[in-house]
Amino acid sequence: MLHVIPLGGLGEIGLNSMVVACRGEMLLIDAGLMFPSAGMPGVDIIIPDFTHLKQNAAQLKGVLLTHGHEDHLGALPYLLNEVPVPVYGTRFTLAMARHRLNEMGLDADLREIEPREPFPVGTAFKVEASRVTHTVPDAVGFIIRTPEGTLIHTGDFKLDPDPIDGLRTDLERWGEAGEEGVLCLLSDSTNSELTEETGSERVVEQTFERLFTGATGRIIVALFSSNLHRVRHLLALAERLGRKVALQGRSMIRNVEMARELGYLDVPDSLFIHLDTVAQLAAHRVLVITTGAQGEPRAGLSQLASGDGPVRLDPGDLVVLSSRPIPGNERSVGALIDDLQWRGAKVAYAQLEPGVHVSGHASRPQQRRVLDLVRPRHFVPVHGEGRHLHRHLATAREAGMDPAQCLLAQDGDVVTFDQGRGRFSGSVPAGRVLKDRSSSGIITPDALQERVRLSETGMVAAVVVLQRDNQKLVAGPQLSGQGLNLDEQVILPRVAQEARTLFEALSPQLRGDDALVREELTRAVRRAFKLYTSRRPLVVPMVVRV
Repeated sequence: MLHVIPLGGLGEIGLNSMVVACRGEMLLIDAGLMFPSAGMPGVDIIIPDFTHLKQNAAQLKGVLLTHGHEDHLGALPYLLNEVPVPVYGTRFTLAMARHRLNEMGLDADLREIEPREPFPVGTAFKVEASRVTHTVPDAVGFIIRTPEGTLIHTGDFKLDPDPIDGLRTDLERWGEAGEEGVLCLLSDSTNSELTEETGSERVVEQTFERLFTGATGRIIVALFSSNLHRVRHLLALAERLGRKVALQGRSMIRNVEMARELGYLDVPDSLFIHLDTVAQLAAHRVLVITTGAQGEPRAGLSQLASGDGPVRLDPGDLVVLSSRPIPGNERSVGALIDDLQWRGAKVAYAQLEPGVHVSGHASRPQQRRVLDLVRPRHFVPVHGEGRHLHRHLATAREAGMDPAQCLLAQDGDVVTFDQGRGRFSGSVPAGRVLKDRSSSGIITPDALQERVRLSETGMVAAVVVLQRDNQKLVAGPQLSGQGLNLDEQVILPRVAQEARTLFEALSPQLRGDDALVREELTRAVRRAFKLYTSRRPLVVPMVVRV
């Protein structure tokens, strides 16, 4: 039997991680992370729950990486730290993975692969990478042959007829696999709601050329640092227009350096200037390529908008946001655009200039084309939130697939293929693990809930001083608050007096136990707060004995 088990990426954007198991062996496709929402204080990253892989570590024979984005390889160090196995990927993808591993002081068995060159993983899997067009170099999908049948995992892809690097999605190879027979297609669902063709990257190239030709001031372009195809034509355009290029943002600088070292960007050193020297050049001779198009508060573009950093915006400068806001980031991106415009900059963004960005994911017509070409026996939509998966599944049914062969899986589901038929056969542990990059510890749901509560209600430190021998209340409760509004600060003395009355009602025997004293002190302060406000802040009780 063959089992397909998603550990992440089915029901969210990010956490992409898919187990394929057959004959007592397993391989993992991608190990991605996800970034937290604004309502998760202190959480830096979210990774999949790898419990199933840790429990079956001897069966895991390797990890296949589709491409170098964080949502596909960012959790790799956390997995390899506990389950060291070979990692297979293309040249640029492995370079991105190596950097992530080096950050955590880890070494790994990284094995470079080439599209259309099959290789074994364990004894149960024969794997072949197939080239796909995406926003990062060297992206691939996988054709996985097993004793039970062939799987195709598309990875993130789109069908660009004229990609910047000239490397199109290898539909021919997928079609050949379809002719041989594909047991199951697992395909990118991100843009399943979009009915128009995903645009070619050439559209962005033409838009940049039009905007840049008329610009008289500095040009600042903000985009994802991994979108090196777009960086490539920005560099070419700057060279042609006689502008020097300054890079802003650590990830942007690192990725461009890496791409140049590996030969993906062929530009002279003389094209670049240091960010600190931008002010020394005439404005019409400068292009700044920066991070921060999503309104991240510490990223390069936010520094420009706030007037911090070595580059100051002048009226007439052109700022281009070459991305669309990720769901949930709309408000922060809108505020960023406002700040840029208050500084006098001309701002071009997708709502005003649709051509400043095109997606790296296939839309519904392109997804349908792949379904028609491969003609799989079964279909599992992957990579997307619930509505994306449902819509992609509907497209498969519209393409003529039997509804019984269209399988809507969720993280943790076990999809089993036996004698050519697919079915759900149970589940494995799956979920989200909250991490702080600065430590190896896990932030538990209880800790996160406490942090959220603290951010919503504030905190009150309550101190009482007791006589050691007779438990008499010497002083307190003395209250000090953090995160309280002005009205709550004003009523602290009244709350303290009310809490003292409640606390004095305790018997000397109860006051002799520090644990009970802290418990009663907390209860008294919260009860007193409730008399004057509708909120109950987090109370930190302290007992001093004299």
